[in-house]
Amino acid sequence: MTRIVPVHSADDPAIYEAARLLREGELVAFPTETVYGLGANALNAEAVAKIFAAKGRPSTDPLIVHVSDLDMLRRVPFDLPPAAEGLAALWPAPLTLIVKRPSVVPTLVSAGLDTIGLRMPDHPIALALIRAAGVPIAAPSANRFAHTSPTSAQHVYDDLNGSVAMILDAGVTAVGVESSIVDVTSDPPRLLRPGGLSLETIRTYLPDIQVAERLSDVSDEAMTAPGMLLKHYSPDAPLILFEGDNYSVREAIRLEAERNLTEGVSVGILAAEEDRAALDLPAVHFIALGSLTDLATIAQRLYASLREMEQAQVDIILARAFPTKGHGLAIRDRLLRAAAGNVIQV
Repeated sequence: MTRIVPVHSADDPAIYEAARLLREGELVAFPTETVYGLGANALNAEAVAKIFAAKGRPSTDPLIVHVSDLDMLRRVPFDLPPAAEGLAALWPAPLTLIVKRPSVVPTLVSAGLDTIGLRMPDHPIALALIRAAGVPIAAPSANRFAHTSPTSAQHVYDDLNGSVAMILDAGVTAVGVESSIVDVTSDPPRLLRPGGLSLETIRTYLPDIQVAERLSDVSDEAMTAPGMLLKHYSPDAPLILFEGDNYSVREAIRLEAERNLTEGVSVGILAAEEDRAALDLPAVHFIALGSLTDLATIAQRLYASLREMEQAQVDIILARAFPTKGHGLAIRDRLLRAAAGNVIQV
């Protein structure tokens, strides 16, 4: 059975036990500022293989390597190109850089590519764990493959009980969506996945950065970065995403909800606080993620709310789109993939 162990500080004894398990080739789930990660020693191919087996993850989907400090970065060693230097100064942060893979990192980590995702998480428990382990940690999100990502230890347990030795429980994650991924090996650099660090912030360091189109199928060849599949971050119930002006979106969701209810289909609605008066309908499981003026809170609550919809056993989820500034770009990306591209423009 998987153990959930609460941790309260960076010197908690549980961190050293978890570090020992990692050195011994076991899997440990741990909190980051974004989501919970499923960690293995990034230099141990057999340990890394356990990640793919536990998640049911295809080998074409690469992992991200987490380091604790610049000393570990140099020891491995990772080579940061000039385009990465300014962004790397932001670390620790919800930011992953695609760089050349050092030969010491097994090719399984990078899906056979000569590039690898690298980041330094902005969470005291994650950094303490990596330091205590003394090795970089390869870690995707700690959930079954393509399912909604975990923002609490319980989410990890629900998906991976029996497949991971220990879950370090430090409460709910602060950012709630995965790191932004920037490919600094390309010219110009490309944003492969919007995430916890806004595009606006990244552009202050890389003004010429391009936003990549990322719509891949699981059968495709190796992907440059994780999170590039069209269907990803998905709840068990189908999701439809509605885009348009506020009035039209509310009206379209209301009509779709009423149509489904008359057919005996249970409905969940994922929206904003400003939508409550129009969409908090009888017999509907309605969740307001937050205000349209507070996209950081909406991002932080997104995955937990999708999992709440599953627990409510709704048959279909109707979700509205949100503004795409700041955290909004990542929110739209996650909802688009949770919907597997099923978007209605109204």
